[in-house]
Amino acid sequence: MSEALLIIDVQHDFLPPAGALAVPEGDRVIDAIVALARSGRFDLVVATRDWHPPDHSSFAGEGGPWPEHCVAESPGAALHERVEQVAEVVIDKGTERAAEGYSAFETPALREVLRERGVDAVTIAGVATDYCVRHTALDALGEGLRVTVATDAVRGIDAERTAETLRELAEAGAVVD
Repeated sequence: MSEALLIIDVQHDFLPPAGALAVPEGDRVIDAIVALARSGRFDLVVATRDWHPPDHSSFAGEGGPWPEHCVAESPGAALHERVEQVAEVVIDKGTERAAEGYSAFETPALREVLRERGVDAVTIAGVATDYCVRHTALDALGEGLRVTVATDAVRGIDAERTAETLRELAEAGAVVD
């Protein structure tokens, strides 16, 4: 049995104070994530990042719901430096114009890394609980993985929706810890 820590989208554009799409208190997950990564509990530490083309369909200028964020190679798309230091593998998502980019399982890359390393359980941390953490956790459950959501290491955009998301994930079979 092998367990991985999945660090979801702890990128400058998602972090206060100046992120283009800052998650409230998103920067407060960093200490908890680094502590988890250095705990010795995990056989693999993976960080994901939105890595969008400049004309990504989710951007308001392209008819989507979000401001421009995490454009590939931009400073806002960079992982927070402390997260980058602990990540063994980085998986990009949302790399195609029409690719939603919510789930780390959107492309086969994460699935392949987990399979190669014999991972059967994941702990998920990062932002935003009510979007990318949610989709990744549900897809991980769909992959047959045991899933834990580290509540002290996640933050969402909307408090009410975040609470609903955590209930939904628990009902779907994740351990919400």
